[in-house]
Amino acid sequence: MAPAAGKSPARPKHSTPRSAILVLTTVPERAGAEALARELLAARLAACIQIGGAVQSLYHWRGEIETASEIPVAIKTRGALYARVEAAIRERHPYELPEIVVVPISDGLPAYIDWISAETAQPAR
Repeated sequence: MAPAAGKSPARPKHSTPRSAILVLTTVPERAGAEALARELLAARLAACIQIGGAVQSLYHWRGEIETASEIPVAIKTRGALYARVEAAIRERHPYELPEIVVVPISDGLPAYIDWISAETAQPAR
């Protein structure tokens, strides 16, 4: 049976793995998030960065429960660039132990995943 007009044929649930990743971090101030985002984009270490609104984080730190207002940052890049992205975050991050975690992008709109790869493959301008 052919797909309906304007619709792509369904892909298998476990399509070919792609190299795109989502790097998540938080920073204490919006200005720091914007500076980090611009630095990563200018260096072509990310294709897209989303800066969220302030969130209230509660966490264990040195035997106490702490709270902090933080700005979440979601960085879309290629797995091959992770070490450089991590280094850039650590270089400018004010925390002793910053949150830096990677979520593999196992699937997604192929054209979008290809766009992430293309935008991060080009040399910095």
